[in-house]
Amino acid sequence: MIQVGDKLPAAKLQEFIEVEGNGCSIGPNTFDVDSLTKGKKIAVFGLPGAYTPTCSAKHVPGYVEKAAELKAAGIDEIWCVSVNDAFVMGARGRDQKTAGKVRMMADGSAEFAKATGLTLDLTGRGMGLRSNRYSMLVVDGAVKALNVEAPGKFEVSDADTLLKQARQILA
Repeated sequence: MIQVGDKLPAAKLQEFIEVEGNGCSIGPNTFDVDSLTKGKKIAVFGLPGAYTPTCSAKHVPGYVEKAAELKAAGIDEIWCVSVNDAFVMGARGRDQKTAGKVRMMADGSAEFAKATGLTLDLTGRGMGLRSNRYSMLVVDGAVKALNVEAPGKFEVSDADTLLKQARQILA
């Protein structure tokens, strides 16, 4: 599993773009993680799936609510990464009102989750291989803080925890 101090692995994520511009077309666009993180401070949180109870009621809303505080602490972008396709993540972003606050990044084939070692096997629940629930602070592609939840828990990957860490690390 990825650790504090490690560089994020070479991977690609997709984002559903609502408005054409800045070199992006409407619909799913593929982005290289290395290029997106270069020279930036990014709060990343991962979760098992869209529209699951904890993800929709607590995890995403917490980061939407704390977006301004995270940015005031020095964060350039906030990413929600999930093993769903870009269409689902786009719909989820609209539903959760993440526009301008949280980028909804799709890891449809779990390539990023596998490359980081942050996978969660939910085959027994009919969901297949998913992302673990976690949060991390990434600075110029390197992990500066990492909070991985125990299965079924939501105690350390919340926005408040990552905000406290960002304030300490980026101060």
